[in-house]
Amino acid sequence: MTTMVPPKITADHLARKAIVYLRQATPKQVMHNKESQRLQYALVDRARALGWHQVEVIDDDLGHSASDGTARRGFQDLLAAVALGDVGMVLSIEVSRLSRTEKDWCHLLEICKVCGTLVGDAEHVYDVNVMDDQLILGIKGTLSVVALRVLTARLWQGQEHKAQRGELYKLIAPGYICACHIKHKAAVA
Repeated sequence: MTTMVPPKITADHLARKAIVYLRQATPKQVMHNKESQRLQYALVDRARALGWHQVEVIDDDLGHSASDGTARRGFQDLLAAVALGDVGMVLSIEVSRLSRTEKDWCHLLEICKVCGTLVGDAEHVYDVNVMDDQLILGIKGTLSVVALRVLTARLWQGQEHKAQRGELYKLIAPGYICACHIKHKAAVA
């Protein structure tokens, strides 16, 4: 199968390396969702099909949430490589995997814009210097941030409702017994 090389990809881009950035939010996902990892690692083949000979994989952030870029060593390494002008394209399975905060998202896109670095996913290649691509990336970034906030709000609402019903139990100190277990055992007996 041959891949059509988008006209956005120039010889200058190909002279630099492509970076494939991998991320999964939790250690549990890393352990149990191997298919996601396979799909993300397969982006190396996509980069090569698009013409890159030098492809680097950054997978240090497997098991780390994208809600805080400062806590992700791999993301910081990605920013540094792009800022040095060494990167022709950053690839992620879905661009929203790169960051879930406006600050980190905008920072990465601004560095890509200044350094002429493309951003790509499994299906598309975006040039941040092209207004339509910038708009699409902006929308995708905003949706990613909003999705995280909606999920967080739902989790808090769920905890609040459980607390109101008296059913929210957090970890208790060793040596103590939760009264809920005593009530449950009495009801079963």
